[in-house]
Amino acid sequence: MKLKLTLLAASMLVSLPAAVTHAANLTIATVNNGDMIRMQGLTDDFTKKTGHTVEWVTLEENVLRQRVTTDITTKGGSFDIMTIGMYETPIWGKNGWLVPMDDLSPEYNVSDILPAMSDGLSYDGTLYAAPFYGESSMIMYRTDLMEAAGLEMPDAPSWAFVAKAARAMTDRDKGINGICLRGKAGWGEGGAFITAMSNSFGARWFDENWDAQFDTREWSDTLNFYVNMMNDAGPLGFATNGFNENLSLFQQGRCGMWIDATVAASFVTNPKDSEVADKVSFALAPDNGLGKRSNWLWAWALAIPAGTQNEAAAKQFVEWATGTDYIELVAAKEGWANVPPGARTSLYENPNYQAVPFAQKTLDSILSADPNNSTVDPSPYVGIQFAAIPEFAGIATEVSQEFSAAYAGQQTVEQALAKAQALTNDAMEAAGYR
Repeated sequence: MKLKLTLLAASMLVSLPAAVTHAANLTIATVNNGDMIRMQGLTDDFTKKTGHTVEWVTLEENVLRQRVTTDITTKGGSFDIMTIGMYETPIWGKNGWLVPMDDLSPEYNVSDILPAMSDGLSYDGTLYAAPFYGESSMIMYRTDLMEAAGLEMPDAPSWAFVAKAARAMTDRDKGINGICLRGKAGWGEGGAFITAMSNSFGARWFDENWDAQFDTREWSDTLNFYVNMMNDAGPLGFATNGFNENLSLFQQGRCGMWIDATVAASFVTNPKDSEVADKVSFALAPDNGLGKRSNWLWAWALAIPAGTQNEAAAKQFVEWATGTDYIELVAAKEGWANVPPGARTSLYENPNYQAVPFAQKTLDSILSADPNNSTVDPSPYVGIQFAAIPEFAGIATEVSQEFSAAYAGQQTVEQALAKAQALTNDAMEAAGYR
């Protein structure tokens, strides 16, 4: 759903810095998650400081990816700032589609950005997007339901334990699902989750010759395990649930466990929004004893498309939204648990934030994710929940649609994997990889 919000300053020119001679109206495309919506509510602080106004285009995740990709590749010029991630940034930076972030102010302190985030948002040593927040994935679970099931969550559980606990916590008569996981089609929605999960089962998208690997036992094991567990312990309609749908279910007390972005921890523990805020704890994403956990690495970041007429003002906004002053602003208004996580080293050195119950688990999850070595067997690509090649988004969107159809019972797992194998190899051959 598209939401536009324009924030105006009463006196636009009073506080303009010397480097900017006029007030600009910035158009920003962003995703409709809680942190980004919170930022919109605080944008009057930016307007008061700079005189610039902001028009927001807020979109569901899959739609956002489509809109910004179309705009950047066609030079549409619809946006001054785009919310993109670790997949797009290096590719678009290499293509010259983004403004380099190599002249941000000394006060911004680029060196404070966590290396895991700056590396993933750079190409050839140049930063092309600034992380608003960084994330991995982890288990969020109900302590009361785990105790009632007679189980104790390990700090680093296996998938076998998770499946056992999910079935034990399920109580359909009370509307409680033992586990909620993404099944929604989209390379960054359900596609991201199942790819990260598959790593822990020993699967990979491609072998070293760029041949698709969906005809392997490892992928069959991954999908069959997922489908069986979700049919037994997941919510009805899980095939269409993404991040926001599962967040709502968890906050309503309808999930025993949820494995998803670490950034969700602040939402499930916020008593203003979550009915189970005082009954939540955290664990690392599951593994299968093969040396790879199923956690991903991601940042939602702000980038400036090359060709914008408002580059200077756009950089001011990027510095405001992704800098330490914004973190302090959120902390003052909504508490340290609600600040954007995972982007800056200094945040995890701050005693106020160290006291947040999920802070260390988030950092541990981020630091354990290795996009250069994400699979058990060697693979030719960089990325954990994606392969960092231009063709991946289109291919993985189609593959995720086939998987979601299997989740919904519209075809078998075997049929979905066979279609994924064929369409992926066809696309890679057309692109010249094979």
